[in-house]
Amino acid sequence: MEWTAALQQAIDYMEAHLMEEINYEDVAKHVHTSSYEFHRAFSFLTGMTANAYIRNRRLSLAGCELMETDARITDLALKYGYETPESFTKAFTRFHGIAPRAARDAAAKLTLFNPLVIKLTVEGGKSMDYRIVQTKDLKFIALVRSFSNEIINDDDNHEIPDFWAECSANSLLGPIWMLRPDGKRDLYGLCTPTKEGAETFDYGIGIIVDEDTAKFDPMEMEKAGFRIWDVKAGTYVVFDCIGDNGDCIRDMWEKFYKEFLPQMGYESVDETDYELYFDGGKGVFCELWIPVKKK
Repeated sequence: MEWTAALQQAIDYMEAHLMEEINYEDVAKHVHTSSYEFHRAFSFLTGMTANAYIRNRRLSLAGCELMETDARITDLALKYGYETPESFTKAFTRFHGIAPRAARDAAAKLTLFNPLVIKLTVEGGKSMDYRIVQTKDLKFIALVRSFSNEIINDDDNHEIPDFWAECSANSLLGPIWMLRPDGKRDLYGLCTPTKEGAETFDYGIGIIVDEDTAKFDPMEMEKAGFRIWDVKAGTYVVFDCIGDNGDCIRDMWEKFYKEFLPQMGYESVDETDYELYFDGGKGVFCELWIPVKKK
């Protein structure tokens, strides 16, 4: 998908339907992509979620209407998608820094949030190392949990890092980690694309199943809470994520959407992407493997 054109189309759709009951899933359908992929691309390219964009635009318009008309706060709350005047007042105050009643004061200062316009800019001039790898069918065994699509690129959300921390603190991965020989106990953070209309995505932490993996009983592993995760053969772009924490992964996803896709003639594919954490580190925080195909 050409994300520059798709995002402008998405913004135009949101602007045309601001006063209706819409969310990022509706917008994703309009631009013919999965809700998960749209949410991820929109947040990395704009720095906010589509739901936050809709909310900010409504509150900005509500502020203007409060200043320019005699409309009742109760009526404005309903008009801009809030079930009660109290919830509207809370959101309005958080966005503008003042309560709705104070917005009609002649000295009131409100926050203006204009519609986004997507513009094509010239990027490059900086090193961005990557490699293209053609993979075979792969099999993993992992501990898997579901997470809300809305946590993607949310700086305040730590659910996935907390999942890793829980696995480490409680040795939850021991039964599968020991299936690998010493020096080859790499761990994978597996992320699956969602089905149409789904509000969650699956994220798994596990190991690869190959000739170096000890034999195991799949049924017993499933009883222990693990899942067999199959990934189809495909083309992947691979980036080194260099840093001290997961921020470097988010930074690389941003470069993928803003620099790699617009310039390299590839588009993303709805297949498992994953992080590869090497046993021993190998000088990087992890490798990021993203499924792609030539346009």
